[in-house]
Amino acid sequence: MKKIRLTLYITGQTNRSRNALIQIRKLFERDQHELVIVDVLEQPQAAEKAKVIATPTLIKEIPLPCRRIVGDLCDREKILAGLEIIELEETEKGE
Repeated sequence: MKKIRLTLYITGQTNRSRNALIQIRKLFERDQHELVIVDVLEQPQAAEKAKVIATPTLIKEIPLPCRRIVGDLCDREKILAGLEIIELEETEKGE
């Protein structure tokens, strides 16, 4: 599988932030990925640059096209479909 670069924007050490981080790590534990965590309280300029207006926000930066999921990150299939990662996995299996 191609390397995936993800950025997860969270707000502090809230339960919602911790749950989002746990879910994303669990979801991508077997795949090659780079996960960057940005706390918008500590790095508001990074959130502004990425146009993040709500947290948690997960952005897939590589491979293109960029995709983002905002809010609940508990539904595995919804996340993979929203980030267009299911299509990548299926395409590579067919090669």
